[in-house]
Amino acid sequence: MAKENVTAIFDIGRTNKKFFLFDKNYREVHKEYVRLDEIADEDGFPTEDLSALQTWLKECFDRISHAKKFNVGSINFSTYGASLVHLDKHGKVLTPLYNYLKPIPSHILEEFYAKYGSKDHIAVETASPQSGMLNSGLQLFWLKRVQPGIFQQIRYSLHLPQYLSYLFTGIPVSDYTSIGCHTNLWDYSKQDYHRWVYDEGLETMLPPVVSTKTSVNLHHKGASLKIGVGIHDSSAALFPYLMGEHKPFLLLSTGTWSVAMNPFTENSLTIEDLGHNCLHYMRIDGNPVRASRFFMGNEYKLQVKKLTEHFNKSDGHHRGMKFDFDIYRKIQENTAPHFKFEGIQLKHERAKNTNLSVFDSFEEGYHQLMFELLRLQYQTIKRAIGNSPIKKIYIDGGFTDNDIFVKLIANHFKQYKVRTTQSPLGSALGAAMVMGNEKLDKSFFKERYRMKKLMPLQILENKR
Repeated sequence: MAKENVTAIFDIGRTNKKFFLFDKNYREVHKEYVRLDEIADEDGFPTEDLSALQTWLKECFDRISHAKKFNVGSINFSTYGASLVHLDKHGKVLTPLYNYLKPIPSHILEEFYAKYGSKDHIAVETASPQSGMLNSGLQLFWLKRVQPGIFQQIRYSLHLPQYLSYLFTGIPVSDYTSIGCHTNLWDYSKQDYHRWVYDEGLETMLPPVVSTKTSVNLHHKGASLKIGVGIHDSSAALFPYLMGEHKPFLLLSTGTWSVAMNPFTENSLTIEDLGHNCLHYMRIDGNPVRASRFFMGNEYKLQVKKLTEHFNKSDGHHRGMKFDFDIYRKIQENTAPHFKFEGIQLKHERAKNTNLSVFDSFEEGYHQLMFELLRLQYQTIKRAIGNSPIKKIYIDGGFTDNDIFVKLIANHFKQYKVRTTQSPLGSALGAAMVMGNEKLDKSFFKERYRMKKLMPLQILENKR
């Protein structure tokens, strides 16, 4: 029996590491995943175990290469961003993969802004809210000062997707989607690296920039193997929508971070936009994607845990909870905030503390939490849309199964066509599509993403 030709995708998240095989019609034919324990860097800060990740990649690929059922014709990589791998001239990894939540000492940041411009100035030029290590370019500035000996040994600094590609090809490259993702590296007005990158001599450490659709052809076990250069996961998640929908739209990708992405922007970001956590991602062709994000999933997890403990409910009690119109009408009588958010930085304090005793039930407190998160989500979506002629909103990710969240979204965006989509493949499918040249029609998009049209709450009310 002839082997089935497939595309292999490694989809690397902070928590789950996934491996997919897709057939020629982009249907999933194989999936596996693993969770790898974190290790500590030299300062004791938790970080990715790069060695364990590399071992798992090799084991997966070797196993599939020997499988009698599949013939891997191409392979690509989707990973989280804000992570750099530093290599010496022999290709040896010099440092841990520093966690983007690791703090940078204030005196180093002060030196950077004193030398290259204020926070606002840098943020506007690089379309990156200033966020320490999350601006991965600053990791190099930091490393140059705290470990100059190590810094001098760096031959190449690779973004994580391109490092995984390098493991298979030995060819160091950079791609637009990784460079343009809140790195502080790219000057969007010049379409080039920012002046500070050249002044610090970093451009020699950053490999040549290539199109995200670039691939390298190698021979493996007597067969030709096409290897992609990797893609940032947010850009990968957006790519299938761009392939299947040709009218302007906004994609709300929900999860630990909730990211509203507008790939049809024509406006630069203002200081006010950046102050509200707007930023630019980059499409595979180098064009900007206007985005706004907030730490919704993380905050949701923290507050649901408090509700669960306060009302003595079992873990997971909230899952599958349906929208209750009577509870919604009750919480509308007092729209003052009741939750003090912990993981979301706000310009104006909303509540001095969280007092769960004001709620008669877990369900009431849960509806109130979703309503308060939705109000922040509304602002991020409006900022991402800006002046773009968008009339359609797609929602994907973990919160599409949250009946309360999606109904509140539909109610707050009555003038838009709002659709939930169900694609557990997310960025993996985008990484696979980047490797192909096929054009998709809307029937593929609607079938594979199982879209649902959302109705505003007024319609529900009229049916009562």
